[in-house]
Amino acid sequence: MAPFLQINILAILVCVGSSVALGFLWYGPLLGKQWLKEVGLPADFKPAGAAMAKSMGLMVIGAFLTAYVLNHSTEVWRPSVWNAGQDMPAYTYGFFGGFFTWVGFYIPLLLSGVGFEGKSWKLFFINAGYYF
Repeated sequence: MAPFLQINILAILVCVGSSVALGFLWYGPLLGKQWLKEVGLPADFKPAGAAMAKSMGLMVIGAFLTAYVLNHSTEVWRPSVWNAGQDMPAYTYGFFGGFFTWVGFYIPLLLSGVGFEGKSWKLFFINAGYYF
């Protein structure tokens, strides 16, 4: 029996938008100065327009891919997708899917940055907090 996965494009787009908004706040007024210091940029650093557009474009693509794949990976665990029972509330799948994706994929990559690239623990925690 094959699962019947429903892809919620609206939810994916909301996730992308919220990722952009959170990133603006997280790496701007909330932790921007600390982040700039940890990546070795001056406190008054302002990227050129083209560089900022490229960075934002790549961030949007990454946020879309993350939300799209997370939609698949959380959807597949719902019993109703397999005609095997009643589902728990949607937030349950969203939370655990997101949490285990963060623990299993984001944290190991960020740890490699500390171990192999010499990035600081402070930068690790700034980035890990954002990705959570």
